[in-house]
Amino acid sequence: MTSRRYLQEGWHAVLAATLVLAATQAAAVDLRIFGGMVIDGTSTGGEPDRIVDIEGDRIVYVGPMRPGLPKQTLDATGKIVAPGFIDPHTHAYGDLSDPNRSANLPYLFQGVSTVFVGNDGGVGRFEEIQETLSSHPVGTNVGVFAGHGTIRRQVLGHENRPPYQEELRKMQSAVAQDMRAGALGLSTGLFYAPGSFAETDEVVALAKVAASFGGVYESHIRDEADYSIGLLGAIREAIEVGRRAGIPVHIAHIKALGPSVHGQSEEIIQLVEEAQADGLAVTADQYPWLASGTRLSNALIPRRIMTGGAQGLRAFLSNADSVDSIQAEMRDNLQRRDGADALLITGESAHQGKTLAEIADQQGLEPTLAAVDIVRAGDPAVASFMMDEDDVRRLMVQDWVVTSSDGSRGHPRKYASFPEKYAKYVQSEGLLDLVTFVHRSSGATAKIFGLCDRGFLREGQRADVLVFDPDEYQPSATYELPEELARGVEYLYVNGVAAISEGKLSAPESGRLLNAPSCLD
Repeated sequence: MTSRRYLQEGWHAVLAATLVLAATQAAAVDLRIFGGMVIDGTSTGGEPDRIVDIEGDRIVYVGPMRPGLPKQTLDATGKIVAPGFIDPHTHAYGDLSDPNRSANLPYLFQGVSTVFVGNDGGVGRFEEIQETLSSHPVGTNVGVFAGHGTIRRQVLGHENRPPYQEELRKMQSAVAQDMRAGALGLSTGLFYAPGSFAETDEVVALAKVAASFGGVYESHIRDEADYSIGLLGAIREAIEVGRRAGIPVHIAHIKALGPSVHGQSEEIIQLVEEAQADGLAVTADQYPWLASGTRLSNALIPRRIMTGGAQGLRAFLSNADSVDSIQAEMRDNLQRRDGADALLITGESAHQGKTLAEIADQQGLEPTLAAVDIVRAGDPAVASFMMDEDDVRRLMVQDWVVTSSDGSRGHPRKYASFPEKYAKYVQSEGLLDLVTFVHRSSGATAKIFGLCDRGFLREGQRADVLVFDPDEYQPSATYELPEELARGVEYLYVNGVAAISEGKLSAPESGRLLNAPSCLD
């Protein structure tokens, strides 16, 4: 395996000799990690014979063995020493906001020390999130987006119309308020109501505000298949927002979703590279699974009837004539999703673990009518098995695509995206090398979002440090058992505190709410 080439002889002797001279030659540090293969988070960084010294919550030295008397030492021989991973697209706020789950174990055990929340248009206003997460310890660092959907709902409710000028000014003021508080940028969920009701001009007007604070425009684009403007049309819209607003563009969980758009990854790459050649910063993140995840309503029910929110949707679906009026559109959407066999119920439901086809057969109903009953009873999450492996690989090798999970309950991506990518595409297939995998799970992501003191192993950086066994780092979660913790992370330091030690939970309470892009956390 990869790690065994990096086993170094003589580390214990070198350390012992160094410690003899240490007291008179250098000040003590809190922790010295030695003996491992140090991969520093850059696109080229991978060196043996390096140590990492930590003092408080900072890395104070990375380099060859030097004199010093560490208070603690960690022998990482045979292991990889890397920056803590950064996940730019999660739905972890539900866990983080709950004191009983705020340790954020699904991410810690993947080696993730920083998660972003507020993706897909937001989970609340920044100061509300800040108040909640300051009320109890959290296990990971947390970056937050200003959410377009949250702000639009606050000003316009669920109305499907452009904002009046005064309403737009209120929305712009809200974006500015969140950005001043420390938001990473503006996030949109243009596929979801109420974000889907926004025209491009509205998004541009709000993105300009985020741009004035140095933020990023992050988007679940309007269409990843052919629901509305099509996948390529949605990529073009995201690029248009970036150009007109003068803001870096980041495309969330980039994919070609469904048979009608399989193969369009080639054209996506061309569009992005053309924009980059014109001077626009365009990046993306991706999870390493062939099944996406959303709610059943989002997969099948036309967005135009969602103007009344969840309550309005249930009322609409309780009327037989109303249900009849959308059946043709639902059948089209089901075809886009590659049929009822490709939709697996993953969220809490009496039907969890069954496909829509199985449920429809058991009930003797047409799949779309069975779906209506399921949505009306609770609208659970679903996994849609509808991506093509060639598209996933083609996008993964692009140097502007980083790792994410889009983690949601019932889908293994919440517990296993980073080790799944490593096990399948690094160890098994060799599509990516180890250094590239680490870079696109840490430093590359930090650079995209302006986290100036995280993502790399270098002096002055916050001490988010991961030590993992390259032979044991593997996913445990599957579609059948989606909530199994990953294995192979031996140590994970978050702001200099060991959240995981010897492969076990240690002190999962040292995460911080990040203020960006000022980097004052």
